[in-house]
Amino acid sequence: MQELRTRTAAVVSCWVIAAAVAWPTIAAQAPATGATLFTGARIVVGDGRAIENGAFIVEGQRISWVGPASEAKPPAGAARVELAGKTVIPGIIDTHTHLSRERDPLVADLERRAYYGVSAAMSLGQDDGDAPFQIRGQTLPNAARYRTAGRGITMPEPGRTEIPYWVTTPDEGRKAIQELAARKVDIVKLWVDDRGGKYKKLTPDIYGPIIEEAHKRGLRVTAHIFTLDDAKGLVRAGIDAFAHGVRDRDVDDEFVAMVRKRPDFVVVPNLPDRGVKNDLGWLRGSIPDAELQKLQAAAAADRPDARPAFAIQARNLARLSKAGVRIALGTDGNTPWGAHLEMEDMVAAGMTPAEVLVAATRNGAELLRLADAGTIAAGRTADFVVLDANPLENITNTRRISQVYLRGARIDRPALAARWMK
Repeated sequence: MQELRTRTAAVVSCWVIAAAVAWPTIAAQAPATGATLFTGARIVVGDGRAIENGAFIVEGQRISWVGPASEAKPPAGAARVELAGKTVIPGIIDTHTHLSRERDPLVADLERRAYYGVSAAMSLGQDDGDAPFQIRGQTLPNAARYRTAGRGITMPEPGRTEIPYWVTTPDEGRKAIQELAARKVDIVKLWVDDRGGKYKKLTPDIYGPIIEEAHKRGLRVTAHIFTLDDAKGLVRAGIDAFAHGVRDRDVDDEFVAMVRKRPDFVVVPNLPDRGVKNDLGWLRGSIPDAELQKLQAAAAADRPDARPAFAIQARNLARLSKAGVRIALGTDGNTPWGAHLEMEDMVAAGMTPAEVLVAATRNGAELLRLADAGTIAAGRTADFVVLDANPLENITNTRRISQVYLRGARIDRPALAARWMK
């Protein structure tokens, strides 16, 4: 079964654009200074709560207070931003991407994510060289934060990418973990998939020691999976997260019980193509018209053959979410706006918009171990998105972005878009 998403066509196009804009960034984002009261908006906190006619105070790069607008007491001399009729959500966290590996294209990738409201992204398993690790430790203007798994681990897959570690024994797997630990990766990525019978896949006698070695060194492990049997085996071995949902069949009672016993376990569904027409007109003005026409042409057709794969994964996501399993958001590619497509698909699968927003903010921040991100709360970094409409009523309203703030400062979306339109 092959995963086909409307955004697949966009991935190649975005790579081309990212390479084309690999020149120095626009003028540096002005640092946040002083205090600012943002008032009158609906505040979607990120933990399942919403504050109608809310307010929050930003001092420097952090939020210092959140609550009803009527109770706000800003410091003397604070600036004031009126947001009546708007909705504020935390910056979106994308926990599964595959971004560029060279510095300039990677910076461009992170700028593009910021434009669409993504405040942090983690690349899983395709990062070699030094640039990803260097950028991880930097604060870039007008750009999302970055996390990386470095090189992932899999059995040999000739003809596919050679970036991951190819291992065939427990000792080779342990050695790979030791090297990853030395680089202080943010998580370890495994692939446990025979790619439709084309390759041998990691078996319990190999991935078990890999997970054990990772945990010994303070590293968590996530896995690309396909089958329910492999999912169960990995959970028994102590895996910390899945970078995909189960895709071969419906999950059963045993699996649900297994993951419910692990309150910190995270599933990142990365849903496949729904097989329905998709209107990408909301991207107009942020990518060249010719590029948008290509993307829209690819998205304009129904694809009935894709629907059974989506149905399986949708049922599995809905069941796990209802059972209280922790869900986070990931897009599995290099499509800057992919988080908005994924959120729509998660709602189509059966989650509520409120549940999806928690998955896309707080839960993602926790998976990336960003203790200062994911919610609109006192002490958190002021990463937030101002929307023109309420995503709790319709999740596609996350696309109606008015402003994006990172670290308390508004990013220059018009300047970014103008550069890309050239």
